[in-house]
Amino acid sequence: MINNNHENIIRGFRRRRIRWTTVTLLLVGITLLLAGLMLVLGNIYYSPNIVIKVLLGEQIKGATFAIETLRLPRMLSGLLVGVAFGMAGNTFQTMLRNPLASPDIIGVTSGSSVAAVFCILILKISGNIVSAIAVVSGLLVAGLIYALSKGGSFSGGRLILIGIGIQAMLNAVISFLLLRANQYDVPAALRWLSGSLNGIQMKNIPGLFLIVIVFGLLIIMLGKNLKILELGEQSATTLGLKTDQTRLLLVMCSVFLIAFATSVTGPVSFVAFLAGPIAVKLVGTGNSNVIPAGLVGAILVLCADLLGQFAFDIKFPVGIITGILGAPYLLYLLIRMNKKGGAA
Repeated sequence: MINNNHENIIRGFRRRRIRWTTVTLLLVGITLLLAGLMLVLGNIYYSPNIVIKVLLGEQIKGATFAIETLRLPRMLSGLLVGVAFGMAGNTFQTMLRNPLASPDIIGVTSGSSVAAVFCILILKISGNIVSAIAVVSGLLVAGLIYALSKGGSFSGGRLILIGIGIQAMLNAVISFLLLRANQYDVPAALRWLSGSLNGIQMKNIPGLFLIVIVFGLLIIMLGKNLKILELGEQSATTLGLKTDQTRLLLVMCSVFLIAFATSVTGPVSFVAFLAGPIAVKLVGTGNSNVIPAGLVGAILVLCADLLGQFAFDIKFPVGIITGILGAPYLLYLLIRMNKKGGAA
């Protein structure tokens, strides 16, 4: 009887591992396909053969400028930002055991947004200085939310409520700044707030790449600890996990990803909110879904940007498309939680 149970456990583990590997490889394939489409599609279609030649350094009139200067930075930023939002959102949702615990729901992205809008509208500055200030502001707001939620002991529910309250306050500040600003400056701020890949340059990519690699790898390495935290505070402590230190490290890694991604493209709505739940549905439970969530985030951003560019007569920023996709899910989730009496 014991041997049969042991064999069933092993078979179940292997099935989950095979499913995780298969789905992850499929997500990688879809991501690469969308990235390729970002390079070949545009006002002028360039064949994959021409794209490869340009990427290998060959100079082709018209194609080199379009691909290297316009399309490649756009694709890379969408890919990296999607991974960052996906990983960070999944980490918050898993750690706090609540699908509403997404950085763009609990105020982390608003911390970066209010600083960027203030720089654009009041200080009249732009470029890398805005990005740097947005990063610092996002980190400070996230630290404030975490500190206020600590109290006597950490509470995920308290963090979410405090975050939602701070987000509402920061959004009110943004609205006030937009109303008081010079009407000629408002469009620039609105473009940033909508979340857009327009105007991304290659100089923005190395820093974002480094942040995603360093903090993304840290989150992946902490994947097992993240799954233990999902069991709850008491169970995690019983299993010997240093919950406060682990949680603080995960929060820091996630906030750095969110802050830097937001500083480059603006707050791309609902990617962090959607990526984790979709990844869980695809790969199932039992394994860390940090990598699948990052890939789903990249797919959402790249797919939304392609739709925004080519599916309509008017070109829409990527954040508008992801907002349209995410809003119905948020309503559905709130209705479902209400029927369950607040249980996630």
